[in-house]
Amino acid sequence: MLSALRRDGRLYPCRCSRRLLADVSAPHGDWAVYPGFCRQSQVGWGAVAGRWPSWRLRLSAGPIAWREAAALVPVSAAGLLDGASQVGDVVLRRADGFITYHLATAVDELTLGIGTVVRGEDLWSSTAAQVAVMRELGAPPPFYAHVPLWREESTGQRLSKRSGAEGLEGLRARGLDAAGVVGLLAASAALVPPGSRLSAAELLQHLATRATTAQERTS
Repeated sequence: MLSALRRDGRLYPCRCSRRLLADVSAPHGDWAVYPGFCRQSQVGWGAVAGRWPSWRLRLSAGPIAWREAAALVPVSAAGLLDGASQVGDVVLRRADGFITYHLATAVDELTLGIGTVVRGEDLWSSTAAQVAVMRELGAPPPFYAHVPLWREESTGQRLSKRSGAEGLEGLRARGLDAAGVVGLLAASAALVPPGSRLSAAELLQHLATRATTAQERTS
């Protein structure tokens, strides 16, 4: 697949280091956009001083759109970014020879026939890169639903082990059982009203009913 894209001129070699890109990449919101230093240069595909180039996908100017499953997560932002100015040329193969997250994710979702991807809103900006890869492969992307991250109530900081955030043990100590935790998570994504209590199976049934209702309204 990469060889075919390379033959078609859709890829180009890039020798920009991470340090250089960290210093000069144009920020767009919470992410950086590759400025295209190697796009028009005569950088070769071979190794230079023992270092191989990464392989970038040449994105055209214009919108990269994807479908957000509003029936599942009504708070998801609309899926639309400009390829050249808001996404930038995406690395598909790293300088060390490893395939990147964007390519691996796109191929996995297409191979497995996944119809809807539900994930955190912190991955919203990376969706355009994966959709661009799917477009190059001639395949339509799945629906996406980007849910809000669960954050500390007092600080607003996202929950993570590194920051010592409260886990299930802390929630149990506060008197929350399994139904309360599921309800709390679902409410944080605006899927159910605050204070709801339900099992994981009940939540799945609730989402299925919402999706069916939304399809009936649009048909």
